[in-house]
Amino acid sequence: MSFALGCSTGIERLDRAGISPDELLAGAPLGAAVTPLPPIDSEEVLAVSAEMRAFLDTHVHPRAAESVKLQELVDAIISGESFGLEFDEKTRTAAETFRLRRGNCLSFSNLFIAMAREVGLDASFQEVDIPPDWSLRNDVFVLNRHVNVRVDLGSLDDHVVDFNIDDFRASYDTRIIPDSRALAHFYNNVGVESMQAGDAASAVLCFRRAIADNDRRFSPAWTNLGTVYLRLGHPAYAEAAYLEALKADSEDLVAMSNLASLYERQGDPERAAMYRRRVSDHRRQNPYFRYQRAREAFAAGDWDAAIGHLKFAIRKKQNEDEFYALLGMCYLKKGDKGTARRWLARAEEVAATDALKRRYSSKIEKLLSESSQGRTP
Repeated sequence: MSFALGCSTGIERLDRAGISPDELLAGAPLGAAVTPLPPIDSEEVLAVSAEMRAFLDTHVHPRAAESVKLQELVDAIISGESFGLEFDEKTRTAAETFRLRRGNCLSFSNLFIAMAREVGLDASFQEVDIPPDWSLRNDVFVLNRHVNVRVDLGSLDDHVVDFNIDDFRASYDTRIIPDSRALAHFYNNVGVESMQAGDAASAVLCFRRAIADNDRRFSPAWTNLGTVYLRLGHPAYAEAAYLEALKADSEDLVAMSNLASLYERQGDPERAAMYRRRVSDHRRQNPYFRYQRAREAFAAGDWDAAIGHLKFAIRKKQNEDEFYALLGMCYLKKGDKGTARRWLARAEEVAATDALKRRYSSKIEKLLSESSQGRTP
């Protein structure tokens, strides 16, 4: 899923125009105050269609154990050839995703949650803190985030179901969220898609529904609402929305960044610089940002700089095998095979899957073989 990129800082202060949250949501400056709500009602997002029930009747035994039901459902939707779900950037309801066999990670989560609950499974939405990935689409900066599904199997523990399970890593921080937060994600995503298509009125209505009807502390929707206001020439409302995002989440880097840009355009370099410093400070403290810097240093042949970034990242997050693996490769490039083996062995220890463990084990064996033959890799 994606959110429009913003800018701002964590200082909780009133906007200078004194615009209230309710005024922001009313959208009067945009002419959206009397426009009907978005056509997709909340109940529709997870509604199960007749075609979905027929599919479940065919592929999931109604009296099977929960673990068997889950496996049958996974096999039918993900593993088998009977469904053929394909990824695209569009956010859809469960029924739309089933009908079109297309959607993004949230579309898939909507589909799986709806069908899992239909067969009696205890399924919940889960936010996943994947490494930050900033990109630019249609002149809109977006921050990609991720939602998947967690199924509670009681004494058999929980099971994670992900649209792209091969890329899911157990080292990522996760949290189960209520349906209201998932719906906020849904309407925020649809709002971003409307904004990218140039439909500001629909975008505002979606952001309003994400916030007012589902989760008033969902900072991405406040940030995106501010972006719409700014694009349509209402900077005071944009500032108020960005600051509201920071009240909801003081570490919202998107809101911080947008505020910095806004103040810069308004001729307030001091406040702009303050917010940019806060963005920079937050990024430097992020272990995945430091890992990215380490990769850049590694590619440039600056092994010592890469090692410094990686050791910082490991102090912040100690269960990420990729950090240890790159650290081992840095020492290998420096000619210190003993230290390289030690860090690669640590990568093998924390690797979450057998495939990763075998990869690191193979690398270590190769190092030992080369060392015994007196070769320099």
